[in-house]
Amino acid sequence: MTNVVSIENLGVSFATDAGAVKAVDDVTLSVAAGEVLAIVGESGSGKTVTAKTILGLLPETATTSGAVLLSTADGERNVITLSKRDLRAVRGTDVAMVFQEPSTALNPVFTVGWQIAEGLRAHTKISRSAAKKRAIDVLRRVGIPDPEKRVDYYPHQFSGGQKQRVVIAMALVLDAKLIVADEPTTALDVTVQAEILDLLRRCRDEFGAAIVLITHNMGVVADLADRVAVMYQGEVVEQADAHTLFSSPQADYTKALLAAVPHVGQGTVHAAARAEGRTADWSANAPVVVARDLRIQYPGRFGRPGFVAVDGVSFEIRAGEVLGLVGESGSGKTTIGRAIAGLTPVTGGSLEVLGHEMLGIRERSFKPTRSQIGFVFQDPASSFNPLLTIADCVAEPLVIHGRAASPADARARVDELLEAVQLPRAYGDRYPHELSGGQRQRASLARALALEPSLLVADEPTSALDVSVQARVLDLFAELQREFGFAALFISHDLAVVDILADRIAVLYHGRLVEEGTGAEVLGAPQDPYTQRLLASLPVPDPAEQARRRDALHRLRTAD
Repeated sequence: MTNVVSIENLGVSFATDAGAVKAVDDVTLSVAAGEVLAIVGESGSGKTVTAKTILGLLPETATTSGAVLLSTADGERNVITLSKRDLRAVRGTDVAMVFQEPSTALNPVFTVGWQIAEGLRAHTKISRSAAKKRAIDVLRRVGIPDPEKRVDYYPHQFSGGQKQRVVIAMALVLDAKLIVADEPTTALDVTVQAEILDLLRRCRDEFGAAIVLITHNMGVVADLADRVAVMYQGEVVEQADAHTLFSSPQADYTKALLAAVPHVGQGTVHAAARAEGRTADWSANAPVVVARDLRIQYPGRFGRPGFVAVDGVSFEIRAGEVLGLVGESGSGKTTIGRAIAGLTPVTGGSLEVLGHEMLGIRERSFKPTRSQIGFVFQDPASSFNPLLTIADCVAEPLVIHGRAASPADARARVDELLEAVQLPRAYGDRYPHELSGGQRQRASLARALALEPSLLVADEPTSALDVSVQARVLDLFAELQREFGFAALFISHDLAVVDILADRIAVLYHGRLVEEGTGAEVLGAPQDPYTQRLLASLPVPDPAEQARRRDALHRLRTAD
């Protein structure tokens, strides 16, 4: 079988003020026609840099050595030595890229049809009507409903999963034989993720495309990959077919990576550990949050009716308890979390938070209580002020609520908090961009705990983290919860993560609570069809088991 791309002894280094930094060191890989190669590893391992060399997308500060031989219509060509003009010719026609975040890859001021046709116009002499016809056809192939109408939609009119399909359509429109997919499912719900994986599988099986898959999700690797390359600190430490790698990994790093992957079913063990570490049983405590027939509606605009995000939801969170809230995008998870923190108004029913009724509450009345609520945002990079140091960011709640006169006065407390989340005190003098994703999320935890809250709301705090970093953050969260004893609402679309942390799990679907109970009840014996679909959609790091789960999911979809 011929190779679509061969990477030989690739080295990449970047020029910085502190000197050259080596990102990729002597990497040799190949991808055959119709094959899916997954490149895995934690942040900074060099996997994305390696993938971007295939398209010649490295910045001018990069210095490369070795060869990247790409199979093109004009024969095998070394991407590293191609001119900018030649690179433009091979991008799209011979190799295409699916970027990690479709919202930033798509231009918000042009319709998706125009953006798909842009590649056709750049590489072929094609009329506007013919290009639109091709755009409609490729949208239909990637599963966008009503493509004749939606070809004229703008990116903001599509959901996250649909935007990812549009980006894949852009990669397919010129029939590229190699698709480089960089974390194509990172921020997607498990049900949408399963659909995107099915689409990538179709790209391979029906369209004959080879795929280089960059990911940190080992379940996705087990579901889709034929072969796997494991990278660590710029080097390939192990290569094997998917079944061999998961059944008998050889490298110590690969073993540690697989051991860090959370599994549904681990909750029973963790529940026993949580109970052992606590001084008292939370189930006897008074509730700090009580929702009764909670309803939250966003007002309509331009004469349109309002959108009901939460519809008749009832639940409780007791002092010292962790309630896991799961469901896909649009189910109402984040809306409930924001309502508890007083950031979104309640429009019906009742929501009592720390003794305050949130229906009709005024900000002035709730502001003193806000100091008892901590909030951990999904993306700490955007929730930190980039102009402030980490110490100043963590000190901000203390200054706002009058616990300290200035960030300097709060520094001793900030240092204690940083140590509590396992960050060196010196990191307080760094700026947010100088920390890794996992380190920023730990600093976000420190800020949320600064005022010693009674209640913590954590909104998808681990969704964008590598599995090894995610494991450390989850262990830290559990340790801090035992130490400080706060109640927590942990919002996530990852069932395995929730199973590890939560005392009870509540499942939301289209704004309604469809199932609630312990992890063993909800995940061990789900009663609602939606919960069953969620579980079947969750990829597991075992190719054989994942194939069986994929068949089960197809049967559930057929039954619907």
